[in-house]
Amino acid sequence: MRKNTKKVIWFTGLSGSGKSTLSKRLVNYLKGKKYSCIILDGDEIRAGLCSDLKFDEQDRVENIRRIAEISSLMIKQNDFVVVATISPNNKLRDCARKIIGKEFFKLVYLSASFEFCKARDPKGLYKKASSGKIQNFTGLTSVFQAPIKYDLEIDTSQMTIKQSFNELIKLVNI
Repeated sequence: MRKNTKKVIWFTGLSGSGKSTLSKRLVNYLKGKKYSCIILDGDEIRAGLCSDLKFDEQDRVENIRRIAEISSLMIKQNDFVVVATISPNNKLRDCARKIIGKEFFKLVYLSASFEFCKARDPKGLYKKASSGKIQNFTGLTSVFQAPIKYDLEIDTSQMTIKQSFNELIKLVNI
């Protein structure tokens, strides 16, 4: 008999810290184990459902609220919901935890440094932000606050993807 899993794995960290990479890998693993799961990627949600929002404080709150509400609905129908979003401060992460329910919410903090993420820059966002093409860019012109409460911290600048993934599997506990 399978364990009752029901977890929302919420990744937070700077742009380029590996949220999308690890969340996709986790979802593929879970599907391979025959668990129902869905991924909610912050960039994709911003491009569609939240395309009406800017990056000021009020709209950031609304963006995370929407993602948390979707997660809350999806966890009722899936074993896992995997969320990859910067969610740059404790207020936003606490709001998500409250909406989803602390019994389901597992926060994974990808703590790679700003310098590492900027050098990695897989989507070219740091370059665009440095040239002024992106305003209120988290870590550069907008603050990223490290989480106070988290279930797992992974420094992706110090661990390989495989090592990071193995830490995630321990958290998932299936």
